[in-house]
Formats: sequence, C-alpha cells, structure tokens
Amino acid sequence: MTTNDLTAAPDDASFAVHVPDVVLEPEPLDPAQIVSGAPVVTGAVLWESPDGKQLRGIWQITPGVVTDTEANELFVVVSGRATVEIEGGDTLQLGPGTAAVLREGDRATWTVHETLRKAYHITLS
Repeated sequence: MTTNDLTAAPDDASFAVHVPDVVLEPEPLDPAQIVSGAPVVTGAVLWESPDGKQLRGIWQITPGVVTDTEANELFVVVSGRATVEIEGGDTLQLGPGTAAVLREGDRATWTVHETLRKAYHITLS
C-alpha cells in the first residue's frame, strides 16, 4: 500500500504508512470553533471498523486557536507544537513524540503554535 493510495489494501490487511507523507484531505472547521487566526484542518482516515465506532488516521491543523469537544482518543504527535487546555482539567503541552489521551466529552481549547500533525485512534460511543 502506498501513502497516496489508502484504498490499495483490503480492509482486514495489515499495512504501514509514512505519516509525514500521507496526503490529507480538507476537513471543514466550524467557524464557531475558531477563537483566533485562520486555522485549516486536514485529515485522512486510514482504517474504520465495520460498525464505524473506531477510527484510525492522520489529522493536521495549522496555527491558530480553536475550541473542540473531544472524542475518546489516543494520539501521537508526529510534528508541530500545540497547547491544549482542558476545561476544568490539565493543560497539555504537545510536540513531536508526545502521546496524549483525551476523554470523550472533554471541552478543550487548542492553541496551535506550529502546524501539528498527529496519528490517532478514536473510539466512538
């Protein structure tokens, strides 16, 4: 499977991608989420469970400040830097190599200092 052809492998096949080279597609950002700047979000779903409740993929956001209500997610930052403030909780400093866990329903403010790319696994209720 190549990084530009994510459909080349059967759904149940093991595969590997070079995360920095995965071609990402635009993902519209709700203007109400933008606090400052003009951040742009892109992503690619690499795998989805048959019931649609688990997703694995790559996600990227350019500098700016946005709010979000989080899903149950584990991710590893591949490149870039951001600060994520969890309402009523911790402030996470993210950079290359950082693994983070977000809880479903967390309300967060993302301050993206440098374009951030992450590989993620999301479990939906």
